[in-house]
Amino acid sequence: MKSLRTTLARAVGVAALGAAAALVLSACGGATGGSASGDAAGSGDGSFPVTITSALGDTTIEQKPERIATWGWGATDAVLALGIQPVAIPADDYSGGDDKMPDWISEAVEKVGGDKPTILDSSAEEIPLEALLKTNPDVLLAPYSGLTQKEYDAVTAAGIPVVAYPDAPWTTPWRDVITITGKALGLQTEADALLKSLDAEVADAAAAHPEFAGTTIAYVDDDVDTFYMYLPADSRVEILQDLGFVTPPSVTKLDTGEGTFYTTVSYENLDKIDAQVILTQAEDQATLDEFLTSDRGKLIPAVAKGAVAAMVGAQNASAVSPTALTLPWILPTLTEKLATAVATANG
Repeated sequence: MKSLRTTLARAVGVAALGAAAALVLSACGGATGGSASGDAAGSGDGSFPVTITSALGDTTIEQKPERIATWGWGATDAVLALGIQPVAIPADDYSGGDDKMPDWISEAVEKVGGDKPTILDSSAEEIPLEALLKTNPDVLLAPYSGLTQKEYDAVTAAGIPVVAYPDAPWTTPWRDVITITGKALGLQTEADALLKSLDAEVADAAAAHPEFAGTTIAYVDDDVDTFYMYLPADSRVEILQDLGFVTPPSVTKLDTGEGTFYTTVSYENLDKIDAQVILTQAEDQATLDEFLTSDRGKLIPAVAKGAVAAMVGAQNASAVSPTALTLPWILPTLTEKLATAVATANG
């Protein structure tokens, strides 16, 4: 299985975005040409200049930005869901198609309209500064990313305000990504309304599945010779907790402190992952089946029992990491798979 840790660290991220995302976009207005239009341009309670504090420095945005560049995960989705067409976004080499955009992004780009964004190469795991500057952005939004101090300083020195993560790389809660984006764009009211809509969807899903409440879960990824387990700081674990699941003590006890949102687990310790349910992902069914039937996989009690929810396919796996656009799309599939796994665990 290919690790989503690697995918996110490269700042990239299944089926169409569909009706759910269309509702989110329509509720938030539309835009063309890299700037907000209609209600999105004239509403919101934001005033400028606005200063946003991040782990890499304070950034002051002097006036309402119109040309928005994004980096990392989730900021592109938030900008599009707020009805604005970005001028530059990171390539998704993992779950994107020929255009380097996953389906929920490409569908939203078409929905919002106007000039399509420039796709910034993310294969080197660093911002292509020259390509970014050519898009003449008013701001770079990277609240959930692996942005370095060197990159922050370089973009800032070029005269572009940069909004980085509040605390540490790849740890900003998905809701905060939307809130920070709304603040930077002067669209706090719209961002709050978007969050309220998304939270309602999650709450409805949790209410429809009371069996989730109190069930222990671990999100794991068997990646070739390394076994990853995601921690409560990870946004994918956060959404599971929002649905009612809890992280068992075994997960935190196995944390080696090597990452901010993940840890590795040696094969001899896999039997210590005592969660009732396991969530995992695989690029294809054959890879998933190999893990589920392997000796190492069966060391995990929930795997041995068959209490596993699996997201198969690159886009499905990527979409589990919640954003303004992925959450409405993946939630029905995710809850269905989790419900089946919980039934097995309780059976």
